[in-house]
Amino acid sequence: MARDRSSAPSAEPGGKPKKVKKVRWYHRIWEAFQMTRRIDRAVTWWVLLSFVGVLAAGIGIGLAFGRPIYATIVTLPFAFLAALFILARRAEAAAYRQIEGQPGASLSALRTIRRGWEFPEEPIAVDPRGQELVFRGLGRPGIVLVAEGNPHRAQRLLEAERRKITRVLPNVPVILLQSGNEEGQVPLRKLPGTVRKLKPKLTKQEVAEVGKRLRALGGARLPVPKGIDPFKARPDRKGMRGR
Repeated sequence: MARDRSSAPSAEPGGKPKKVKKVRWYHRIWEAFQMTRRIDRAVTWWVLLSFVGVLAAGIGIGLAFGRPIYATIVTLPFAFLAALFILARRAEAAAYRQIEGQPGASLSALRTIRRGWEFPEEPIAVDPRGQELVFRGLGRPGIVLVAEGNPHRAQRLLEAERRKITRVLPNVPVILLQSGNEEGQVPLRKLPGTVRKLKPKLTKQEVAEVGKRLRALGGARLPVPKGIDPFKARPDRKGMRGR
């Protein structure tokens, strides 16, 4: 039987495996710009304005001191960095706008926090009627519960989870937050910064002990559809024997 060559890795004529093409830094910048432009049409003008503005300021200073060419050469890198900074900020805002309103968007935002916090992937509470979700995080400031969805139903879920946690860990701080654009909620883009600003109240050893207790609590139990309970169903013996 002939060997399927389509599944074999591509190789050069000499038998050596084909080298993977490296992605250059300017390719990544272009991809970020293209992604941002699909959501934020004004990003092109903001990037150009920052570049031209910094460059014009540098040339103006050079003209004042009689050295415009030297000032232009020195200012070019700073103008490029200013344009990159504006692009990065607009790209971040566009990324948040792209996921805003989707289930689990708050978890995606929270997991951008690199250090000091642990956020499991699964929610700890779910409201099947309104699709409200509660996610739990653990860090030195304590336990943070973040809900998304309808403010009233989300608040009920948060209070229920706080009571559950305080029964097991009565001396650990529990912070309640809601992600959203309603009154009293934290906008998705500001959510990571709000969590970072929380002041530490636990030591690293205490955080480790609290983590063990929280893992013992488990996560959310998703609702089971109504119907036959597979653990209580009985086989049809007459059908097995034949009627």
